Amino acid sequence: QLVESGGGSVQAGGSLRLSCVASGRTWNTYVMGWFRQAPGKERQFVAGITLSGGNPYYSDSAKGRFTLSRDAAKNTVNLQMNMLKPDDTSVYYCAAHGRLVGGIGIYPSEYDYWGQGTQVTVSS
Repeated sequence: QLVESGGGSVQAGGSLRLSCVASGRTWNTYVMGWFRQAPGKERQFVAGITLSGGNPYYSDSAKGRFTLSRDAAKNTVNLQMNMLKPDDTSVYYCAAHGRLVGGIGIYPSEYDYWGQGTQVTVSS
């Protein structure tokens, strides 16, 4: 089970921090990622990380503005989003998969577990 928190409304240039807590199984070898989906658009990859180690991987739109971190002991990943833009407005979803090969994964079909989503709204 994945539970997100931390969404909300902010003005352009502001910051938000999203958190995702995983429970119900052993997650320490899993990849956890964030996706987002705006109305009428496909779900798109934002960032991902392996709970056991390694560097996070970011989409081009997230690089330089978002920072993904993990707390493996708490099965938690946090997405710090700075310099937010109106285009960042979306529902943000936490996701996870347990594949040990093939990299982080940037497609929704590669992920087996999903949170309920949290709304992020950035006003201009």
